[in-house]
Amino acid sequence: MLSMSPFLQVLLAILGGIVLIAIGFGVGIAYRKKVSEREIGSAEQEATRIINEAIRSGENRKKEMLLEVKDEIHKSRIEYEREVKERRSELSKQERRLQQKEESLDKKTDAFERKEEELSRRLQQAAQTQAQAEEMKKQQLVELEKISELTQEQAKQYLLESVENDVRHETAMKIKEVEAQFRDEAEEKAREIIATAIQRCAADHAAETTVSVVPLPNDEMKGRIIGREGRNIRTLETVTGVDLIIDDTPEAITVSSFDPVRREIARLALSKLIADGRIHPTRIEDCVEKARKEVDRTIREEGERACYETGVHNLNPELVKILGRQKYRTSYGQNVLNHSIEVSHIAGLMAAELGVDVALAKRAGLLHDLGKAIDHEVEGSHVQLGADLARKYKENPVVVNAIEAHHGDVEPKTVIAVLVQAADAVSAARPGARRENVENYIRRLQKLEELTGSYPGVDKAYAIQAGREVRIMVKPEEVNEDNMILLARDVAKRIEAELEYPGQIKVNVIRETKAVEYAK
Repeated sequence: MLSMSPFLQVLLAILGGIVLIAIGFGVGIAYRKKVSEREIGSAEQEATRIINEAIRSGENRKKEMLLEVKDEIHKSRIEYEREVKERRSELSKQERRLQQKEESLDKKTDAFERKEEELSRRLQQAAQTQAQAEEMKKQQLVELEKISELTQEQAKQYLLESVENDVRHETAMKIKEVEAQFRDEAEEKAREIIATAIQRCAADHAAETTVSVVPLPNDEMKGRIIGREGRNIRTLETVTGVDLIIDDTPEAITVSSFDPVRREIARLALSKLIADGRIHPTRIEDCVEKARKEVDRTIREEGERACYETGVHNLNPELVKILGRQKYRTSYGQNVLNHSIEVSHIAGLMAAELGVDVALAKRAGLLHDLGKAIDHEVEGSHVQLGADLARKYKENPVVVNAIEAHHGDVEPKTVIAVLVQAADAVSAARPGARRENVENYIRRLQKLEELTGSYPGVDKAYAIQAGREVRIMVKPEEVNEDNMILLARDVAKRIEAELEYPGQIKVNVIRETKAVEYAK
């Protein structure tokens, strides 16, 4: 065997490697082809699955949409049927109303026809009567011509004068009769309206008193209220202007004052002091100031309550406050705010019976005594003061006239002013509504305070002890110790000269100085 050369061996080795590479490449290509075919088949299967799922989802969605559409159609059909049913019901009601109107119209037509027949019959009777009268007139003319030997013209003139005189007399008698009948009916109707108003507005009345009782937890509290050497009770009486009566009545103190505002302030302050337990001059002044603020708040709330109860709206806030002050004002022992509310109700009821403006009548009734809230502060009658306040706050001229005319100071210009007059008289005339002696007593005490408070240098003046004592607080920088004696004597002389009172009146002039400093 021949040996190969190295070159040939290398060449054969290279060729063998190339063949092996070609075989491996062909095998790799075949394998990759097989893998690719398998992946393509999987992708086709996945695509087929997705398409099938999409078809199924679309079918399901289609079914759901069909169900929703059917449901909407069903609901629309129900709503349509309901609307049709309601319209049919409304049409039935309208048909029934139309039928009723037709029946009513038929009845009225029948009645009209009957009246027309009756009228025709009466016209025929009147024509017959007129013919008879004409015949009688002719006979009378013939007789008169025979008896009186007068011409026809003269007889006609005589008859005309006779008939004219008779008709004039009968007309005068008829007018008098009708006037008397209308007067009686008007009085009867007025009494009926007033009685109805009184019956529908039945309010209780109680005369206002001039004392308040403050309960105490125990009798030891009396000594604490009096204080050392009476300084607490003296301070309380000085700053409030009331008279505290501490007697043997168990567990009670009586607060006496003709002015219910002061009495209420003192009562509230005492209640706060008793509840707190700290009773000394400084604390008393603080409590009195708080009580004054509380009474001011109550005044505003009472004014709003009066407006709410009577249905009177859109009042100026200042008028509401002035109205609330009437809670602490009395007239002949009758609470003015309750009286005003009652007058408003009665005037409104009578206005409704007569067919006039109910709201305006109520407004005028509520405001008719507005001036009584300030008549002790401003000069003038409560009628004029109330009218001025109403004008100031732009009230309706009808309301202003009702205020001015409710005591007859001016002529009433409207029906509402007359109704307010009547309602005011009805409210004031009820049994137990007023007490003349209480009003005179309060006026005497008010005049006593006005007289004593008119002197220069006087800060406050309070009538206490039912008018048997007047307490005058002077300004220490204007009145010295010597002038105090002269002031007390002048006041006593003037009281003797200008006032009428039983017994005697003690004039008590008080001058108090304070020095306040703060340690820092």
